[in-house]
Amino acid sequence: MSKKVVEVKTLKVGKYVILDGEASKITSISTSSPGKHGSAKARVEALGIFDNQKRSIVKPVDTKIDIPIIDKRTGQVLALMGSDVQLMDLETYETFEVPIPDDLRDSLLEGVEVEYILAMGNKKLMRTKG
Repeated sequence: MSKKVVEVKTLKVGKYVILDGEASKITSISTSSPGKHGSAKARVEALGIFDNQKRSIVKPVDTKIDIPIIDKRTGQVLALMGSDVQLMDLETYETFEVPIPDDLRDSLLEGVEVEYILAMGNKKLMRTKG
């Protein structure tokens, strides 16, 4: 599992964070001002990359939090198999299967190059190239 540790105050909208053991994309961050007896707190809301679930946490801005290391790669479609697609990585020539997202169902053809992400042992098809 590849991850880094950063402080909550360095997070930005559109970046990734690990919440409940899932890699998630940050949708909003709001911070409260420090009170008389406490430190400033940040509320981070995120959407899971692989399961599309909303998650949120509230933590002091100076606490540490894990962020996933996301690897963006290129692959080629080998075969369409119902709701899955078989891809071949263009660097390692490894073949694997991933589910087809609904928005890419019409644009996938055999031989097309696609971009996918690899995070925390999971793979997800993102977009077609070209």
